[in-house]
Amino acid sequence: MVNRTSKVPAYIFSRLEKIKERLGQKGIEILDLGIGDPDIPTPEFILKSMGEAILDPRNHRYPPYIGIDRFRKSVADYYYRKFGVKLDYKKEIAALIGSKEGIAHIFLALADVGDYVLIPDPAYPVYLAGAVIAGCSIYKMKLLEDNGYLPQLDDIDSEVARRAKLLIVNYPNNPTGAAATLDFFKRLIEFGRRNDIVIANDGAYLDISCSGFNTVSLMQVDGASDIAVEFGSLSKSFNMTGWRLGYIVGNREVIEKLMVVKTNFDSGQFSAIQQAGADALNRGDEFVNYINKIYQERRNLVTDLLKNKGLHVYDSKGTFYVWFKVPDGYSSDDFASYLLEKTGVLITPGSAFGSQGEGYCRISLTSSEETLKKAMNKICSIDF
Repeated sequence: MVNRTSKVPAYIFSRLEKIKERLGQKGIEILDLGIGDPDIPTPEFILKSMGEAILDPRNHRYPPYIGIDRFRKSVADYYYRKFGVKLDYKKEIAALIGSKEGIAHIFLALADVGDYVLIPDPAYPVYLAGAVIAGCSIYKMKLLEDNGYLPQLDDIDSEVARRAKLLIVNYPNNPTGAAATLDFFKRLIEFGRRNDIVIANDGAYLDISCSGFNTVSLMQVDGASDIAVEFGSLSKSFNMTGWRLGYIVGNREVIEKLMVVKTNFDSGQFSAIQQAGADALNRGDEFVNYINKIYQERRNLVTDLLKNKGLHVYDSKGTFYVWFKVPDGYSSDDFASYLLEKTGVLITPGSAFGSQGEGYCRISLTSSEETLKKAMNKICSIDF
């Protein structure tokens, strides 16, 4: 049967899981530096909070679709504490079953079949999948290293801009680790105003930054809530990937439209998880600082060894990924396959994130220092 789902590429991390399973059945040791799934345990205070919340019978009833008040208040407090942004938790914040859910649904919420949406390339694959499944016309904004992996707004076709309903970006950026400046976000908001386009930033990595660099939020731009939203996630900040808890903040009309999709397609997140998430946001700053120091040490290790091997590494400012150019004569897929065959080290080819990712690969820093050292020594021991 052929329909719009036939146009959706196989999800890269699902493909990687199948490769790992196949090689594991052959007895090959796989060192997985592919997926960004934090290895450091969820903090004890969050586990304790969840343990208490799960015993409260009030949390076992249907939760509000938009999220419990306590969680939404904690998101508002987080934004004010970290970015100096004031948000109305009742109208400008909604809880999500992981930010991925909201990102996928926003295309259905804002665009009709055939409407243009603007997505970056390279990018988190869910943007493309969400747009395809919603039946949108897709315009890809090329992200190039020479431009700091920021879209060149002046290069966007004016007719496409006039007809577009949504423009989505992702900073700090997956897969490149690039970070946006407040000046860029100001220009992005102005572009949205001028063309009547909703602007969305996927801020899943807002808390994960390199030493000495402070990330900025799209919502710090004056008047951003008039036309923009930002997605957030507790997965990367507090090592809660399996808990599936995220949020959307910003324009209340966009949130209302997203809630129309959400109330019909899924439900609210388990209230006990939201209670624990509120404690994570309220008390987790020290943990975020702790993991950022660990990721910086891991980044230094991986980057130094890749550079010593003669590879070009992008000077990223955020996320827990290392983005580097593959050697001459290799495609992204060829190089990733070569490493896997020769060393058992699994990394992600840049082409998995779009055509503009060709020529690069991504290494995740969400493995122990011991595993990273072992993997990098294997990589550095072969010729390419």
